Formats: sequence, C-alpha cells, structure tokens
Amino acid sequence: MFKARNYEFFRDKAAFGWNFLFPFLIIAGFGIIFGGREYSGFKVGIFPAATASVPLAHSSLPPKFVATRHLEFIGLPTFEEGLEKLKHHRVDFLVRLDSPSRQYWLLESSPKGYIVERLFQAALIPDGPGYGEKVAVPGGGIRYLDWLFPGILAMNMMFSALWGVGYIIVRYRKNGALKRLKATPLTAFEYLTAQALSRILLLIFSLAVVWLGVELIFSIRVAGSYLDLLIVFTFGAMSLTSLGLLLAARGTSEEFTSGLVNFITWPMMFLSEVWFSLEGAPQWVKSFSELLPLTHLLRAVRKVMNDGATLAEVGSECGVLFGVTLVCLVLGAALFSWND
Repeated sequence: MFKARNYEFFRDKAAFGWNFLFPFLIIAGFGIIFGGREYSGFKVGIFPAATASVPLAHSSLPPKFVATRHLEFIGLPTFEEGLEKLKHHRVDFLVRLDSPSRQYWLLESSPKGYIVERLFQAALIPDGPGYGEKVAVPGGGIRYLDWLFPGILAMNMMFSALWGVGYIIVRYRKNGALKRLKATPLTAFEYLTAQALSRILLLIFSLAVVWLGVELIFSIRVAGSYLDLLIVFTFGAMSLTSLGLLLAARGTSEEFTSGLVNFITWPMMFLSEVWFSLEGAPQWVKSFSELLPLTHLLRAVRKVMNDGATLAEVGSECGVLFGVTLVCLVLGAALFSWND
C-alpha cells in the first residue's frame, strides 16, 4: 500500500506538477516584489490631517523625506486612528506633523518600519540633533522573503496533507475501493499507517525539492541547524497528515469533504501568520490562532531559521504538534470506516 500510494502520486502528472509549481510561483512573485531593489509599498501615516490626501508640500515633513521614492503618505485625522492602522500593519510608520520634535511611531518587529525610520532620520540630518523622537523596541531585522518563505512551505504542506490524505480517502470510500480493501487481510491500522507514512515522505520530499530550487534563486538565510529544521518540519507533517486522516474517517461526499478542507485550511492560512504578522490584532484572534497546528509549526520553523533557535528552544511547539498528531490519530482510528 505504501508503494502503491507513492506510485499513484507520481503518476498523477497534474497533482505532481502543481505540488511543486504552486510554491515556486508564490515565492518567485514575492521575491520579485519584495526582494529586489525596486521595492514599493511603504506606507507612512501622518496626522493631524482632515483627509487622506495631504498637502505634503506645505507640511512640516522634511522635503527629502517627502521626495523619497516608493513612499505612500496617508493622512489620518486622529492619533488613535493612526495608531490603530499601525497596529494592524495598515501603515508602516506614523509621523506627527504638529510636533516640533517630529515625533514618530513604528512597530518594533516591522522590517518595513525599520527601513522607513532610516529614511526619515537621513532626511533630518541637516536639522541637527533633537529631532526624531521615537518609541520602539530594538530588534534584528530580517528580509521579508526570509520571513515569508517558511509560511509558503508550511502552507504547501498543509494543502498537500489535507487534500492528499483526507480528500483521497473519501474518494476511495465513495468509489468502493475501501470496501474492496476490507475483504483483504489489510487491517485499518495498516492502511492508515501506510497512508500517513506515504504522505509524510512525500511532504518532506516536496519540501526538499522546493527548498533547493528557491535556494538557488534567492539564497535563503538559515540562522539555525538544518537538522533541527528537518525535525520540526517532520513534526509538522505528522500533525497535518493526522488531521487529514481525521477528516477522512467518516466522510463519503467529495463535495462536503472539499468544503470541510477549505473551512479548515483558510483560517490556518490567514491566522497562522503565513502572510503577515498578527501583531496588533485583537486578543481573541491571537488566542484562536494558538489552536491551529500551523501556527506552532511556523513559529518553530521561524525561530530556527530566523533566530537560530535550537530544537530544545522550540520544544513546546514540537510538543503541541506531537500532541495534535496523537489526538487526531486516535480519533481517526476510532472513527474510521471502510464502508459508506
């Protein structure tokens, strides 16, 4: 069964090709947009301003700062509104126009805010000391691509695990393949084990191929150990695969399973910090994201890749992933049915 499932995957040319092409396209797109020298999209909020259209020529902003390319200035009527937009990453930098010391605010973990701050300080150099009062917590900056790359890999693993296990088993049950397998000496435990091991192997294989391809193009920076990364990704593959097995335990409708998979994957894609940080988001959103296995996988991977953390330092995240694996496997085995 293990070999048969692998052969089926590699012989499905459309699924096989898209499994590698999709993450390459996303990484290439974000790499071109955010990794090159022609970076754009830095948003600077300024207040007080009655409308979003601000007469910058007559403002107290430094002329060199106003003339800098790739900066988008957004007028804000109140400080509270500006701070709210800053917390939700809708603006990267916040400047007060009526302050003689040119006060500004930025998020401590925002790489884009760090860059805008440097541009702002450079524009203030002719004015001498005493300008540019800020509130920020120091921290090392990373490339957006290095921060994004683990999210793309984890998202690809999530879709591959849930669709490649959950959807496939439901399809087998619907077309009667599972009923025929029940007549063989194959046990449910052996069948589920073969499906899980096959998917974990394919997930790690796909990850390695994508990683090597992206590394050749964009030179991804890894501060930690590659072995620790492999172990963390293996824990993640186990948890996501077991979740797929749980989804497929009883389903008979491909349409219902498709909707259920989307219902689970989309919150994880947007609330597990795949694309953006949840800093500044409501507390209930952060609490809900802690229930998602993809959140813990990404947190562990980014700690190892970007901060150089060891496996012991991400032990809590790996423990959560292992716990999710056990719970889903037990429930999936208990609920699994060969028949309609």
